[in-house]
Amino acid sequence: MAEIPEIDLKNIPRHVAIIMDGNGRWARERNMLRVMGHKAGAESVRTVIGVARELGIRHLTLYAFSTENWNRPALEVQALMGLLKSFLLDGLNSLKENRIRLCCLGAIAEMPADVQEILARAMRETTAAAGDSPSLILNLALNYGSRGEIVAAVRILAARCLRGEITPHEITEEMVGNLLYTTGQPDPDLIIRTGGESRLSNFLLWQASYSEIYITDTRWPDFRRENLVAAIADFQSRERRFGKTGEQIRQGT
Repeated sequence: MAEIPEIDLKNIPRHVAIIMDGNGRWARERNMLRVMGHKAGAESVRTVIGVARELGIRHLTLYAFSTENWNRPALEVQALMGLLKSFLLDGLNSLKENRIRLCCLGAIAEMPADVQEILARAMRETTAAAGDSPSLILNLALNYGSRGEIVAAVRILAARCLRGEITPHEITEEMVGNLLYTTGQPDPDLIIRTGGESRLSNFLLWQASYSEIYITDTRWPDFRRENLVAAIADFQSRERRFGKTGEQIRQGT
């Protein structure tokens, strides 16, 4: 096993987002059904939530189910919904005890009624338990698609223009950002994709404009503490310039 790198606990990304990919391939490599890969991946979810909280990450976003995932075989979708419900019901007390506030990003109103009910309960109870000082805000991206998210924001702004509340020239990036699912939260500093694929897959396209992106070949069911630490170490090795030159950053101008 590779040595776990040292990281600077004073330079931890505020917001880490993860595209949890590779469950199906993990299962296929072991001659298992795809659903077993998703089930194994649930253990990685629990592990990463705990490590994120321990390291001081304040926002963790997990890409759990995209709008495109409805196109998967019906039995797989059914199994994913079942795993989601089990995760929420079995883990609710732990989330509350650790002051982890659950939020959902996506078109939740289009999800099955029983899933909506459990999500609403989990969000309500974790928000109450965490109060004004959550140790971690856990975003689950469910029935999420970034293009749809942006289109919905544009439609709201277009309607405001038609009502005469604003003119098109008054629309700002801040206005758009305030209509996205992540409003009130910082954009992700670091986006991790497991499984080796190098694409965003319709995930946080607006919010990722200056995110550092880390790709690992590790399948999501195998992703553990050392993998998250390695991603953060890589993040800390980069110079984030936000359009400036390296000289400007080093000079503080």
